Amino acid sequence: MSSVPNVVVHRDAEVLANAVAARIITRLVDAQAAKGSAHLVLTGGTVGIATLAAIAATPARDAVDWRRLDVWWGDERFLPTGDPERNETGARGALLDHVDLDPSRVHVMLGPDSGLSAEESADAYATELAKAARPEDHGPVPSFDVLLLGMGPDSHVASLFPGMPALYDTRPVVSVHGSPKPPPTRISLTLPAIQAAREVWVVASGEEKAGAVRLALADSGPVQVPAAGARGRSRTLFLLDRASATKIPPGLGRIASP
Repeated sequence: MSSVPNVVVHRDAEVLANAVAARIITRLVDAQAAKGSAHLVLTGGTVGIATLAAIAATPARDAVDWRRLDVWWGDERFLPTGDPERNETGARGALLDHVDLDPSRVHVMLGPDSGLSAEESADAYATELAKAARPEDHGPVPSFDVLLLGMGPDSHVASLFPGMPALYDTRPVVSVHGSPKPPPTRISLTLPAIQAAREVWVVASGEEKAGAVRLALADSGPVQVPAAGARGRSRTLFLLDRASATKIPPGLGRIASP
């Protein structure tokens, strides 16, 4: 069963990134206090990487036990390791290379330099997720404590684009071909894997996202509006700046402006 989205609107993209960073730190500390470790799923994009940089910049980051954190990705461009377009590369530069992570708990989606095809890379990631899942997770992926998602103006989340076959797939991880956004080949979590998360946070900024935000909150069908399927089991947050929230009609979500 999924949660009803709550909406939090911040003044601008910079404030949004800093606020999301503070939320992540608090959530990870709480999760580690409750069960010893935590699972975080990262996203790319401008706000996603700015959020990671904001975590790196605050002394509060030291409240997290980084050695007891598993880091995952919601999607990845099928490009060689170190390519500047990879989400992993951006995340390492912004945060991961600046904290004391256990390298074995940083779970990357492999690129073509691994010798794997995109399909084999997706299968390998699904296997890694299954190994990390516990009996209490009741499925083939861990119950992620926080799963971050950016959202495009077309309402895509991860590499799940409107109308594409991946939206019908019940496997946890799939290869995506013919992406309308370059590069054309990607690896992505599917909606069932996303919906297994305890908390899903959709982070969006900019006026060009306003229409997609409105449709995602209106519970439109996820095949045409993938972000409408981005729901966590316990909590769903749409974390927005004012520009991206301009088309939200009254009654859709709870709007708070810190």
